[in-house]
Amino acid sequence: MGTPGFAVPSLNALIESEDEVVGVVTKTDKPQGRGQRIESPPIKILSQQYGIPILQPEKLKTEEFFNELKSFNPDLICVTAYGKILPKNILELPPRGGINVHASLLPKYRGAAPINWAIINGEKNTGITTMLMDEGMDTGDILLQHEIPIDEEDTGETLSERLSHIGAELLIQTIKLLKENKLSPIPQDHSKATYASMLKKEDGLIDWSKSAQEIRNSIRGTLPWPGAYTFLEGKNLKIYRAIVSLGQGKPGLVIISTRGTLRVATGAGAIDIHELQIEGGKRLPIEAFLSGRKIKEGIILSS
Repeated sequence: MGTPGFAVPSLNALIESEDEVVGVVTKTDKPQGRGQRIESPPIKILSQQYGIPILQPEKLKTEEFFNELKSFNPDLICVTAYGKILPKNILELPPRGGINVHASLLPKYRGAAPINWAIINGEKNTGITTMLMDEGMDTGDILLQHEIPIDEEDTGETLSERLSHIGAELLIQTIKLLKENKLSPIPQDHSKATYASMLKKEDGLIDWSKSAQEIRNSIRGTLPWPGAYTFLEGKNLKIYRAIVSLGQGKPGLVIISTRGTLRVATGAGAIDIHELQIEGGKRLPIEAFLSGRKIKEGIILSS
């Protein structure tokens, strides 16, 4: 069970393993992008290439879906970023239960966007957890964990890509140990749980009163969606890359605007913007952007 690109390495690893993938469950096809073209989830596309039966239920708590799932006679359900909580009758269907691949070091960052929030919150490390599934949101017993450092240049995109492959490896290792009866599930300490809610559009809006480091973390963590944005003379201005710099002034104040530098004051310090995109324009490095558009020093970027 999985949906986005993050789940693709896990499915690939299962396909290449000694076990049989008897079926795949993924979300329904959805309209995407400006043209709102109907697109299939990445997991569906991969499954079609291998001729694996695919189920795309709108709702999980129906007798029809349960009977379809039961017809596969699964020994084990593996879940990587499916996006829905499984009801009790489905979790109890396979003799081996369900294993979930989650992109955090549980019990920290339970929920839909653990990778993004780990970067936004300035964490130095994160990782992958495999766990036994229960009816809660990422509350099951821990099976295996793999910790990695978060690089200073990591974004939500780059960190997700790395973790997706680590998750696939840990899933195969978990299944191997499960077969050998060598796993010792560890209950989570629920008192230490934190949550990573699904990102909303407004989570990308830059609050210039925050520190330069906090703003840079938000720029990195909100990629690829919703992206960090502010407003320049009423127009949406997306910021893709920036570094922490020296400077002070009213939060949002453009301190320096030359051919190669766009420096903006924050609540503590300043940032130099390296890549950005104005509403209706192209994503550009700062040199190209400023050569085609003048931003006056002293102007305020607003929230």
